[in-house]
Amino acid sequence: MSGDAVIIEAAINGVGTKKRNPNIPKQPDEIVAESFACLDAGAAIIHAHNSNIRLVGQEAVDDYLAAWHRILADRPDTLWYATGVAAASLPDRIRHLELLADALPMRMCYVDPGSTNLGFPDEDGIPKGAVYQNTYDDIRGFFGLCAERQMGPAIAIYEPGWLQTTLAYHRAGKLPRGAMVKFYFGGEWGMYARGTGVTFGLPPTANALLAYLDMLDGTDLPWSLSVWGGDLMATPVGRLALEKGGHLHVGLEEFYSGDRHPTNVELIDEATALCAEVGRPVATCAEAADILDLPPVLVPSSTA
Repeated sequence: MSGDAVIIEAAINGVGTKKRNPNIPKQPDEIVAESFACLDAGAAIIHAHNSNIRLVGQEAVDDYLAAWHRILADRPDTLWYATGVAAASLPDRIRHLELLADALPMRMCYVDPGSTNLGFPDEDGIPKGAVYQNTYDDIRGFFGLCAERQMGPAIAIYEPGWLQTTLAYHRAGKLPRGAMVKFYFGGEWGMYARGTGVTFGLPPTANALLAYLDMLDGTDLPWSLSVWGGDLMATPVGRLALEKGGHLHVGLEEFYSGDRHPTNVELIDEATALCAEVGRPVATCAEAADILDLPPVLVPSSTA
C-alpha cells in the first residue's frame, strides 16, 4: 500500500473536559482555532462535539453554528461531521443533524450501528456504567438519513457485532455512498478514562485488527482505526493499519495515557510522521472525499 494516501481524522474534543486535558477545545472560538490548526497539520476530516451534548434540536444546532459557520466560510472544502445528542427518541437524536444539513455543507454523518456496555471501575475494580443503545430501528433511521441527505456514513465499530450489522447493509446494497468503517479499539483506560481495567470491544493488538480485516475481506470498504482510553502510537495497530491500507483516527476525544496531555496537533504530527515512515502520503480534504467516494456537496436549503 506504499504510496496510497492516508486519511487522518481528528476527533478534537468529545465529552472530555479540561480537567482531563486542558488542551481540549470546548467553546466555539477554541473549536474554530483548533480546527484550523488540525487542518494545517494534516487532518482531512474533523469530528467535533459542541459545548454541551445535552442540547437537542435547534439549541444544539445554534451551538454548532457558532463555530462551524466561521470554519466553513474560511475553509469550504473541510470534511466534518457532528456527534449525537443525549436524547431518547430517534426523532430527537436526528433532528439537529437534519437542521445542520439545512444550514451548512455536511458531506458526512455519524452512524453507530449497535449497542454495548460502556463504563469504568468502581472502588473494587468492578465495571459500572450504562448501556449505549442503538436499536435496529435506530440504525435504519441513521442510514436512512445519510441516504436521504446524501451524506457519507462514518460508521463507528465498537464491537464486532456492529460490523456484522454494517456488512448486512452492504450485502443488501443499502449502505449509503461514501461509507467509512472506523474500528474503535478499547484501551486500558476505557471510554471514560476514570480508571484502568474496564474497557470495551477488542484490544489494540495485531490479531484483533486482523480479525476485523477478515470480516471485511471481499468488500472494498475504506477503514480506519483508533484507540479509546489509550495511545494509538504506543500500540502495534497504527503501523499495521498503514501497512494494510487503512487510515488513522486520532484526537483528544479518545486519547488518554494518564500522565501525558498532548494537543490535537501533536497527535496529528505523530500520525503524519508514522505515515512518512511507512511511505504513504497524507490526504488532503479533497483527496479524502475522492477516496471515500463522498456524494457531491449539496447546497444547504438555507442558502439555496
